[in-house]
Amino acid sequence: MKADDTTLASLLTFTRDGEWGKGEPTEGYSLAQVIRGTDFERIRLGDLSTLPLRYIRSDILGRKEIFSGDTLIETAGGTKDQPTGRSVFITQTIIDRAEYPLVCASFARFLRPNKNEVIPEFLFWKLQDEYNSRRMMPYHIQHTGVARFQYTQFAATYELPLPSKDIQIKVANLLGAIDDKIELNRRMNETLEVMARAVFQDWFVDFGPTRRKAAGETDPVAILGGLLPDPTEAAKLAALFPDSFGGKGLPEGWGGTSLGEVGLDLESGRRPKGGIDKGLASGVPSVGAESIYGVGRFDYSKVKFVNEEFARSISSGWVQPYDVAIYKDGANVGDPSRVALFGSKFPFEKFMVNEHVFLLRSKELGQAFLYLLMQSYQVSDRLEKLGKAKAAQPGLNQGEVKSCRFTFPGPALCEAFGNLVMPWMDLGLHNGTENQTLAATRNLLLPKLMSGEICLKDAEGAV
Repeated sequence: MKADDTTLASLLTFTRDGEWGKGEPTEGYSLAQVIRGTDFERIRLGDLSTLPLRYIRSDILGRKEIFSGDTLIETAGGTKDQPTGRSVFITQTIIDRAEYPLVCASFARFLRPNKNEVIPEFLFWKLQDEYNSRRMMPYHIQHTGVARFQYTQFAATYELPLPSKDIQIKVANLLGAIDDKIELNRRMNETLEVMARAVFQDWFVDFGPTRRKAAGETDPVAILGGLLPDPTEAAKLAALFPDSFGGKGLPEGWGGTSLGEVGLDLESGRRPKGGIDKGLASGVPSVGAESIYGVGRFDYSKVKFVNEEFARSISSGWVQPYDVAIYKDGANVGDPSRVALFGSKFPFEKFMVNEHVFLLRSKELGQAFLYLLMQSYQVSDRLEKLGKAKAAQPGLNQGEVKSCRFTFPGPALCEAFGNLVMPWMDLGLHNGTENQTLAATRNLLLPKLMSGEICLKDAEGAV
């Protein structure tokens, strides 16, 4: 792959530092969504939910609004393990999903490529390769305080070899197609989660089927809110719901209980003496709270390892199929978005969780019901209050988790709920695992494509 050397500065038509603005409405300021370095990975996958809203001076916003085709680069705020210089490409999808104009934060800047000089998508991938290879490290400095990326020096002096435009387009299309598939899976998982939560809310929080029965509805399809269009299948489920309300406003025969009273199995992992050796590259995998992102989004790439001798001494905290995992201590105690459901297949023969995670199992509730129950307000709010009542060190013990009360519909409905939604969960878990494989493949291909070590024909056969 023939390449020409050029500098980043010579490839741009416009670039500016970002803005942070004000947190309150101010005359002469306009509302915008601000992209920080910490948001890069999420918005790359089309998730803008974490972007803060800030008020940016209107005349500045006009010059610094981000558009499709721009690349953002982080210029401050990195750490030793995650140096500055990360980048993200702004697609039209990201622009379309934004509710307000987008700007980057003051610890970043946007790069607007000259399309006559470089394909914008390729420039992003090129910068990704330079960052991942750590060739940018000489421009990452940290004396005291915040680490910074010496952008001006990097842009003016660092040579970026570029192949022909034709090759740029093909490489960008190939790598972009992998990202598109990852985004498609992520959006599908988002939909599957919404569906499962909606059914849980209707059945066990709003008591929808019982309310419709009590109001005189007899059509089983309507009783279930149109969830199952087949009358025969709908009738089997509708028959499980009471047709009236009893004491405390609950469906007849339902009652309040606690997690401990339904035979909850709860255990956590253990910590090696002196803590986990982060330099250990093999052994028995151990995953922690930092890996929990919800169903289909459990991040096995953050796994650490413990030695075999320590693992043999541990009897609890070993992950089983469909275990539910929650944080047991730290700032995210009780956060419903930090409840994970493991699948039935794992990338390891066996692995454990560390001391910061609880594993939960209940045959009486079923894992699908238990998973969504732990995300529900009646449980998550109580866990958050219990965990954060300890100001010095937020955390939960087993007794506190088991004390959480909820409305129990009985094992038959819990089983029926699991039979309905677990296929959705399984698909989400499969998509999540596929996404991690796709990301690993993309990361493997990137440096080889950029260096010309493999040709595009070989790369296309690998995905």
